Amino acid sequence: MKVLLLTGSHPRHLYLVNQLAKLGIVTAHVIEKRGAFIPQPPANLEELDHKNFIRHFADRDEAEHRHFKGNNQVNYEIPTLDVSLATLNSSETIEWVKNQTFDLAISYGVHKLSDELLEVMPAHSWNIHGGLSPWYKGNTTLFWPFFMLRPNWAGMTIHRLTARLDAGEIIHQSVPQLAYGDGLHDVASKAVIQVAKDLETIIQNISLENIQYIPQKGNGKLWIGTDWMPQHLRFVYNVYNNDIVDQFLDGKLPKVEPPIISAL
Repeated sequence: MKVLLLTGSHPRHLYLVNQLAKLGIVTAHVIEKRGAFIPQPPANLEELDHKNFIRHFADRDEAEHRHFKGNNQVNYEIPTLDVSLATLNSSETIEWVKNQTFDLAISYGVHKLSDELLEVMPAHSWNIHGGLSPWYKGNTTLFWPFFMLRPNWAGMTIHRLTARLDAGEIIHQSVPQLAYGDGLHDVASKAVIQVAKDLETIIQNISLENIQYIPQKGNGKLWIGTDWMPQHLRFVYNVYNNDIVDQFLDGKLPKVEPPIISAL
């Protein structure tokens, strides 16, 4: 099998690239340069929210570099096209993709692909979404399960790549094993590690002709960027001090299991 990857440039994205590249199946890689991993706090925040904002994104940076150590770059020789948000869907990108050889395309951590770029993708084209669809589609979808006190719903979805955001038929969903001491960003990082492991197994053991695509049932929720505000961090850090996983494992929070779709 030959695979084209379209990914972002953060350590979590490059970890997935390296995990698949070690199998010798990645024949081409489009990498979108993503923005700063530690953003600046918005102006005019109250002191509490300013501190929480800095803590949240500093903790995310620390957790991802700890979990994805050695993945600040692609560690394999792969034909690569570097793009920005402005050039992701350009005619040059489309032409470059058309000239590559691959059976399967997988996107993870890039912005929305245009219809024109999707048209040059193969029949089997997948997206890796950081969230369990259809309940957590859109943005910041590994944060909202914690806000809803359901840390066991912080997972990943592999689905068919379509023009509609996170709405394609589902191939597989992954959730990590929760452990005492896990903070929000530990679970998010472990979710990426788990989906990469599952994806390796799927690619190595299931032929594309035998892949089952399961339509998404129910509307779920599409979380948009403006749903999230720094003030939401008060709940995670000031009410629960980021120990939601510990309280969940202690039985202090209701345990509702997500209905996972598995290809394994």
